[in-house]
Amino acid sequence: MVPVGIEAMNFYGGTAYLDVNQLAEHRQLDTTRFKNLLMLEKTVALPYEDPVTYGVNAAKKLVDALTEKERDRIELLITCTESGIDFGKSVSSYIHHYLGLNRNCRMFEIKQACYSGTAGFSMAVNFILSQASPGAKALVIATDISRFLVVEAGDVLSEDWSFAEPSGGAGAVALLVSEKPYIFQVDEGANGYYGYEVMDTCRPLPDSEAGDVDLSLSSYLDCCENAFLEYKKRVSNVDYKDTFQYLAFHTPFGGMVKGAHRTMMRKMTKARPNEIEEDFNQRVMPGIRYCQRVGNIMGATVFLSLAGVIEHGQFDTPKRIGCFSYGSGCCSEFYSGVTTAQGQNMLKTMDIERRLNERYQLSMREYEDLLRGSGAVKFGTRNVKLDYGLIPGAFEACRGKELLVLDEIREFHRKYKWLT
Repeated sequence: MVPVGIEAMNFYGGTAYLDVNQLAEHRQLDTTRFKNLLMLEKTVALPYEDPVTYGVNAAKKLVDALTEKERDRIELLITCTESGIDFGKSVSSYIHHYLGLNRNCRMFEIKQACYSGTAGFSMAVNFILSQASPGAKALVIATDISRFLVVEAGDVLSEDWSFAEPSGGAGAVALLVSEKPYIFQVDEGANGYYGYEVMDTCRPLPDSEAGDVDLSLSSYLDCCENAFLEYKKRVSNVDYKDTFQYLAFHTPFGGMVKGAHRTMMRKMTKARPNEIEEDFNQRVMPGIRYCQRVGNIMGATVFLSLAGVIEHGQFDTPKRIGCFSYGSGCCSEFYSGVTTAQGQNMLKTMDIERRLNERYQLSMREYEDLLRGSGAVKFGTRNVKLDYGLIPGAFEACRGKELLVLDEIREFHRKYKWLT
């Protein structure tokens, strides 16, 4: 059986962000409770940023690094999102076009809440393992955004802000999957999946989310335990504490992951509180660091956590990483793979932290202006010409970085352009 996994990966976290502590104070949230979220910043999608621009900007560096011959071997493009822009036309067609990929390529889109990225990754892995086209590569792009819109009610802006607003982010992770797993070599056949019908969170309207926070937490905890137990049935001699040197979790917010890890350590290892805290900081916290600065990016979040682990972990010797992916509704999976120092060094060339540091920090006033202006581009918009002057500082932060932005929508067809 051929080796398989992630040959290259990259993350794109947008051009603007908001300090979520300022947001919590502005919304007059319970700051004591808010600290338990373990959130620092959230990426905010600008009106001219959408799942296509995020996906292309994440993948472009990977594609550009390939030779023409290698690029032409990308025979499968899977986009994974719950932020689709059309009921029929997949965002993969736009992404395929703006990346200049070979037309002899199978492309489609997956929707399965926050599990979509893992679903796409698993499908790509099995495509490579099938050897249906030896030497082929697959490009998996998980791309999602949260847009919070305000509704005018007389002179008052009304919206259920709660604790969803601070944790809702935007971003995309691109994974090049092949027989050359330099970044992350998958443990073949080591998968435990678990799912059932539950109405924990959903998007009943294109630009609105709904859900039950307590039910979502209990579903997440239930799936984490049972997906791992199924993994344990399929892989011999597995121990939650000792088998995995690091853990990467789907991270709606860090506090949720900390609670899940605490529960797992208690149930699986009978660990004491001080031991659990130490283990969390050592094995889990590296995967939370980037998530703390971006927010929940749905299908891409578990891979952003994986990127954090690989960049901030110690890989003087090969290390096994356990990954837990969860999507509301629900479906979940626990799987694993191995990373080496070579993989860490390759990922560091993507400069993820530097690019996060270069984002434009929004003031609360600018953020509120964005909330009012974001309604110009939403699901079903037929015609619009984008106004780049809404937040001038944010647009200037895009310049000189060769980024794709949305230019206009004409009869529902989205037109994009490259900024220079």
